[in-house]
Amino acid sequence: MIRLTLYTTLGCHLCAQLEGLLRTLANESVALEHVEISADETLMARYGVRIPVLADASGAELDRGLDPERLGEWLRRRGWLDEIALATWLTPPELPQATAAYRRNGRRFLG
Repeated sequence: MIRLTLYTTLGCHLCAQLEGLLRTLANESVALEHVEISADETLMARYGVRIPVLADASGAELDRGLDPERLGEWLRRRGWLDEIALATWLTPPELPQATAAYRRNGRRFLG
């Protein structure tokens, strides 16, 4: 199990998005310790404009890790990245081929 600290604050929608992305890209289950920064002036000064911030057990931090490539590289360096999940996340979906329009009785229809 991957154990990380998430510096956050109440109602942080970016933190919720990061949690979802983290759970998608990690190659094993993730246990997050949520640290509320708003109750501590020191934490507010340090993390107030940087949240969400992830920290591993060694104290290495990743701030604003909402970019899948940045988060993926951070996880990769620790051996925690699911490479297939990252490739899937970064590959745009295939769109169906547009069919040509045709005319019938002088009117144009999309196929």
